[in-house]
Amino acid sequence: MGPAPIDVPDALIASYGTHGEGRSRAWPAALPRLAAELLDRWELRRDGPAGHGMAGLVLPVVRADGTPAVLKLQPPGEETAGLAAGLMAWDGDGVVRLLAIDEEAGAQLLERLDAGRPLSAEQDGTAVMEVLAGLMARLSAVPAPPGMRRLADIAAAMVEQTPDALPLLREPVERDLVRTCAAAVAELAGEAGDRLLHWDLHDGNVLAGEREPWLAIDPEPLAGDPGFELWPALDIRWASVVEGGVTGPVLYRFDLLTEALGLDRARATGWTLGRVLQNALWDVEDGKTALEPAQVALAMTLLEHRAA
Repeated sequence: MGPAPIDVPDALIASYGTHGEGRSRAWPAALPRLAAELLDRWELRRDGPAGHGMAGLVLPVVRADGTPAVLKLQPPGEETAGLAAGLMAWDGDGVVRLLAIDEEAGAQLLERLDAGRPLSAEQDGTAVMEVLAGLMARLSAVPAPPGMRRLADIAAAMVEQTPDALPLLREPVERDLVRTCAAAVAELAGEAGDRLLHWDLHDGNVLAGEREPWLAIDPEPLAGDPGFELWPALDIRWASVVEGGVTGPVLYRFDLLTEALGLDRARATGWTLGRVLQNALWDVEDGKTALEPAQVALAMTLLEHRAA
């Protein structure tokens, strides 16, 4: 009797739309066959139930030599572009180690971390920020390898898209904020940096490990200025920030991160406003007419701090 068939979680199937939609069910429908092929090719044995994220399937496995690992499958696309090159450049320094990859199939074989112990489960918010700052500094110290997506191109595209997006926002104060963010990005775009960025480093994308206490996962590698890395760490645990007032916690986080990375605070503020712009453009593209209140409050705090 062969191995049990791989059951694709219903929630993952649902994330690919209803029957008849283009992002169609073709990819999740093909997952059992694809996973079985990779298990055989890489000589892997399943070692627990499948998990999933927003777009991919994760299978705990054991390699032929008895080493625990994780087989991750997600559709090849822009989000996975440069992933292999980025993980190889980091070589496990502060980030999950890549063991094998099939970019055409959208398959990664990764070292296994403790999925039951994300950094987001830690109660001490100060300790969490210190872990994120340390990982961010290590990852962004690495030069981006050739062929990586470039922040320079992303920044130019955001500035170009802004005029069309502005009329779709309902509130004048939010339109003014987006204009300010676009102006900050336009000023910095000519010197967009060449460091290797994770792009989405927050407490949910860090897991406990054995060879290091904490390791980053799920990077979307990008070549750019480390100031563009800060926003996801600033934008976590919003409820606890609001409870005690915005300004103090936000500025504490910003100062901690910029000091750990050795950044010029004015440039870091500009690139952080670039993340606000990016999120605003994505929201407008999704049909929203208002920005997230938390993002507005955080951005206004940084602007006031810059002016002080």
